[in-house]
Amino acid sequence: MIRVPYGFSRLLEAVSRTRPQEHEPDEHLRRTPLTARIALIASARYPIREPFPGGLEAHTAGLADRLRRRGHDVTVFGAPGSDPRLRVREMAELPPITEAARSDVGMPADWFLAEHHAYLALLLGIARERGRYDVVHNNSLHYLPLALADTLDAPVLTTLHTPPTPWMESAIRLGDPVRLPFAAVSAHTARAWEPTGARATVVRNGVDTVAWPAGAGGGTPVWSGRVVPEKGPVEAIRAARLADTGLRLAGPCPDRRYFRDEVAPLLGDGVEYLGHLDHGALARLVGAATVAVVSPCWDEPYGLVVAEALACGTPIAGFARGALPEIVAPGCGVLAEPGDVAGLAEAIHLASRLCRGAARRHAETACSAETMVDGYERLYDRLTAAA
Repeated sequence: MIRVPYGFSRLLEAVSRTRPQEHEPDEHLRRTPLTARIALIASARYPIREPFPGGLEAHTAGLADRLRRRGHDVTVFGAPGSDPRLRVREMAELPPITEAARSDVGMPADWFLAEHHAYLALLLGIARERGRYDVVHNNSLHYLPLALADTLDAPVLTTLHTPPTPWMESAIRLGDPVRLPFAAVSAHTARAWEPTGARATVVRNGVDTVAWPAGAGGGTPVWSGRVVPEKGPVEAIRAARLADTGLRLAGPCPDRRYFRDEVAPLLGDGVEYLGHLDHGALARLVGAATVAVVSPCWDEPYGLVVAEALACGTPIAGFARGALPEIVAPGCGVLAEPGDVAGLAEAIHLASRLCRGAARRHAETACSAETMVDGYERLYDRLTAAA
């Protein structure tokens, strides 16, 4: 079954008529907060550098850049190996563990210890630098920035990028709601966290619409993202074969066994995997595609690849899961029922008839980095005023 924005009859109207442009609020109505000193906490596991390991790293790099352009003093704390041009302060690496400690039968995995040490060292360091920051913005998926928020003299804003996780739920339930403000990357994600006690302000992710320029389209449909089961590359390939359009896939392969056993056998005859592309190459690929296929097999909290495609003027053919129904605006894409591969094939054909200009305009007004940073500035302003 296909979910067509505002019904099939109006879809046909959208093909031949450009959607009216949404307008930015008047400049005199937009409140610009005072510049702030911001500690931006990123992942301790994956370095922030191109090609980005995932959407979280791309988001952190873009947010830091935009905040600095607006005059904020931003310190990014990230994993070792991050791009030095981003001025990232590398988090502490795990020192050698003694043989006595390693002999403990309850010793956790090295990756767990490494993350725990990195965030513990970071939070203790920020606590010692009293007065250094006005806001600590936590973009990590770790529990310690929540658990230790009360030890800091600056408010800790946590952006919820994922569905609820057990470790973070525990820290939220034990924390002070006044000291634990939240943002969520979509209304869907905000609702998912409500049972934990987290009340989040929705600030949707945004992309640099200059770095993701409008493309000419007309080429083979594209699928981009991490090549993992929950992102649905296999479902996208099967849909493209039913649609007889071909498909070009790009993205990192953190699970090599999955790629080898499930994805690679489906390649060929118009379906090709292009590798993990850098930002510029990926933007050109997406902009050249007729349609971007987005096939999540889980409840996608946001879907940065949706915003990237729309910025390139490339309409979406996807599954209506997670936040996609709230991001894919009328006239910008066609959504099939979750898991409906035949419906996704039909969506590819229908989406190819949509107006690329409407997709681009929606990205500029609703999915841009500028809109995102406006939202975060309002939150920073509110938090610093209340501190």
